[in-house]
Amino acid sequence: MSISRILQKELLNWFHKHKRDLPWRKKKDPYSIWISEVMLQQTTSKAVIPYYEKFLKKFPTLTHLAKADKKQVFLLWSGLGYYKRAENLIQAAKRIHKQKNFPQTYKELLKLPGFGPYTSRAVSSLAFEESVGVLDGNVIRFLSRFHGLALASWKSKEREQLQRLSSLWVQNQKASQMNQALMEIGALVCISPKALCLLCPLRKNCQGFKKGIQDKLPLRKEKKETEFWLYHAEKYHYKNKWAFTKNTKMPFLKGQWIFPGKTKKLKNPLKDCKLIHNIMNYKIFIHVKNKKSLRNKNQFQWFSQADIQALNPSSLIKKIIDF
Repeated sequence: MSISRILQKELLNWFHKHKRDLPWRKKKDPYSIWISEVMLQQTTSKAVIPYYEKFLKKFPTLTHLAKADKKQVFLLWSGLGYYKRAENLIQAAKRIHKQKNFPQTYKELLKLPGFGPYTSRAVSSLAFEESVGVLDGNVIRFLSRFHGLALASWKSKEREQLQRLSSLWVQNQKASQMNQALMEIGALVCISPKALCLLCPLRKNCQGFKKGIQDKLPLRKEKKETEFWLYHAEKYHYKNKWAFTKNTKMPFLKGQWIFPGKTKKLKNPLKDCKLIHNIMNYKIFIHVKNKKSLRNKNQFQWFSQADIQALNPSSLIKKIIDF
């Protein structure tokens, strides 16, 4: 199977006429492309722009990030969420800096922290023109509709089928341009829940449009059921610092610094709880206790409010401090 060059050309022509003016498209270096791709995970382009510009102003090169203080990185990441991404950025930057050369293929990039199948292919194709297709939510939506494929993209075999299809679109074309075109048409025209088919340059060849099933695709995975958790947060305050411990028990904010206390998974939501926090599919009911006496202060780490906001910028922590 191959994609006709006429279709490829039509999509690329549309892209060059309608593409958004985004700051990360003005640079070709792998570092800035990598930063933008990580920030864009779970976040809209509009929301990412100010974070991206501030981040690159503070850490303009990979060397700056590799040598950065973790607190500074987390402060600039505050508000983007999914803080494991920031931690992986630091670890990957250190490894690349040690190697002295930025890996140029997606297979090499996959070995680094935080580089999954999408990010690896995005960086290798956008920065180094490796002929591989990318597969994000926008591309999955476009490919499923255009080719009329009712695939469960969250399953490995069916995702591999979409991945091969994405790479076919890139063949014989400049990978950076075609991949951006595929993502852009998914972001601007082949949108969810209803595609703007009348604006699409490829609608005459779209199987989903021909069959009238475009808005039924792609298949959607059922959302995870909400889990309810009770968190008895204990606030120990000493010399303008708070006591914190590493989270090893709760499935959210794994490995992050949190207030000590007991946690429990609930069968049903609590009624009349004054402090509630939501993270992904977790609904957390929080009881806050201000503690005065503490026999062994060395059992905890002690951070000021400024310190903890840098180390764990989650709004959950701020809510408990302010409560």
